[in-house]
Amino acid sequence: MSEKHNHGFFEDGRTDSYSSFSAAINSREILTQRDKDNIYTVELKDLRKSIEAGEYDPHKHREAEHATTNIETLLHLLKGSLGTGILAMPLAFAHSGYILGTIATILIGCLCTYCIHMLINCEYELCKRRNVPRMTYPTTAECAFQDGPPFFQRIAPYTPHIVNFFLMLFQLGTTTVYTVFIGENIHLVLKENDIEVDARWIMLIFLLPLILINYVKNLKFLAPVSSVANIITVISFALIFYYMVQQDIVWENREPFGNYEDYPLFFGTVLFALEAIGVIMPLENEMKTPKSFLGICGVLNSAMMVIVSLYTGLGLYGYLAYGSDVGGSISFAIGNDIPAQVCKVMLSLAIYTSHPLQMYPAICIAWKEYLQPLFEKNPHQIYYEYAVRTFLVFITFCLAVAVPYIELFISLFGALSLSALGLAFPALIYISTHWDSLKGVRGTMIIVRNIVIFCFAIIGLVIGTSTSLEKIVEKFSGTNSTV
Repeated sequence: MSEKHNHGFFEDGRTDSYSSFSAAINSREILTQRDKDNIYTVELKDLRKSIEAGEYDPHKHREAEHATTNIETLLHLLKGSLGTGILAMPLAFAHSGYILGTIATILIGCLCTYCIHMLINCEYELCKRRNVPRMTYPTTAECAFQDGPPFFQRIAPYTPHIVNFFLMLFQLGTTTVYTVFIGENIHLVLKENDIEVDARWIMLIFLLPLILINYVKNLKFLAPVSSVANIITVISFALIFYYMVQQDIVWENREPFGNYEDYPLFFGTVLFALEAIGVIMPLENEMKTPKSFLGICGVLNSAMMVIVSLYTGLGLYGYLAYGSDVGGSISFAIGNDIPAQVCKVMLSLAIYTSHPLQMYPAICIAWKEYLQPLFEKNPHQIYYEYAVRTFLVFITFCLAVAVPYIELFISLFGALSLSALGLAFPALIYISTHWDSLKGVRGTMIIVRNIVIFCFAIIGLVIGTSTSLEKIVEKFSGTNSTV
């Protein structure tokens, strides 16, 4: 039986204690991570004991200061996904048509769920190989590429920064959309009561509350708020469905297949709506029973079934009820009576409470991975952390004021960030993680399958991003020409 010296594993998968321990000593990912949530420190003596004891089970060695239950994790995942994206689904169906939109939303939802499964399974496998309890998305990508083909091994040191870039881009884009959404909905409510206040001023009013709620550091403390927000969201969606049912469902001017030039906008919007990739791994890493996250009836599948069903139903009925004039959020079109105004206010409140959940990964990346080491010995470190949190919220506020187009922002960041994070990277990570075992016909089929997913993601990224940018330029050109 031959030893694989580059990884410290035998052909049958057993760990060679000496080579594995040596690799662990030289591994930057294992020994220099600091964040107790996702970025960890492994003591050498504990690592030696775990190797000598036999096969390492990461789930048994995870210690979260504020571990979440399955129900709390499910609520966080639902709240992280049921945001502004679902309210843009009727417009997405206007781009795709009601037949294509229904089929494509379900297929994209299944594909996203499958890619998340691949990513979490790879994290677990890589944790076992390196004898660590947990990994972040960037560390998972780096460790996978280290175990992959020669070319991937050469670019492995750069992958964490690439992943961090896309994660930061997406999370900041999401919170920017949230800020625009709050401003636009409150603006409409005030306008319906003959109070004319520009949406940008409303965003400015909400700036301080958004900064303060993002000072909450632990997801555990947000669970009660998330539960209340979920109740508010359910009531708001019930009101929206009520208004949709009241509308006459007209098949005239409702296309089964939309204009193919608008398909990239549909793709970006659905990806933005369905994917919560930025919070997936932090949520799974903070669970009391992380083994319950995957599985046929696990937390992930249960949440995604609810999410895909809601997105498909709201997109279909919203488009049939209001047509292509529905706007970037269906809440804009439901009416202006008292229940409709209450619905808009409740949705704004729910989105406000979701803001810190979406900002959480961006704060972890900016502060804990890049900036905290610079202030490690500074006695005023806590003040610098709050300064970073404040700055990130302020950046999203500035973007919201500069580009107040919800539908195009959603499509842009969905295509640009989530094509990479939700589809392309999980496919490459899976190939790299299992590279040495992908032999024969079965291995070739797995490689081909993941390459197809990767190519599909890249095509969606390029075409979706370029289309969204063109539409944004057209919006600005139209605004400027009007002025």
